[in-house]
Amino acid sequence: MFLALENFQNNIITLDTAEVRQYQGEDLSSVNDFRENSIKGPQYVDIKSYRLQITGLVQRPVNYTYDEVKNFTTYRKVVKLDCVEGWSVNILWEGVLVSELIKKAGPLPPANTIIFHAVDGYTTSFPLDYVNNNQILLAYKMNNATIPPERGYPFQLVAESKWGYKWIKWVDEIELSDDPNYKGYWESRGYSNSGNLSERFLG
Repeated sequence: MFLALENFQNNIITLDTAEVRQYQGEDLSSVNDFRENSIKGPQYVDIKSYRLQITGLVQRPVNYTYDEVKNFTTYRKVVKLDCVEGWSVNILWEGVLVSELIKKAGPLPPANTIIFHAVDGYTTSFPLDYVNNNQILLAYKMNNATIPPERGYPFQLVAESKWGYKWIKWVDEIELSDDPNYKGYWESRGYSNSGNLSERFLG
């Protein structure tokens, strides 16, 4: 559940500030309250050569630079991340809507699944309707500060109502697919493919 969703005008220069710990009267966790549990450790991305690819079942594959992604309309909202290890964090996320990123590429009618890829080889997937109907963010800031490399710089998916293993970090490709049974890194190892918080994360 999110407590706030705000739309910001494009072309406004925003300077990084110190991390905020409250937002609209709600206490926030710190960016340091996460545990390191990535499959290959933190990734350090060269932002000059970085590209976010939109691929698969699309009319026009797209490659975005970091700044081009940030030029999309910006949104922010507080969303809680729940990890299967038993810890959770409540963070103010700021980023762009995944649905707007893929719109430019023109998803083809057979596409029903969206697969996210990370620079370390990690993948996870969702029904395309989940992304289109839930204002899902690809975030580049947390608590008003740029996401650090340890947390997923340049981009982390804010997978609302899903277990933390669905919150993929270091995203560098968004693939449109017609395979609703695709299984990502942990899903292929027995974790729930839906990743819904209302379900057990195994099996």
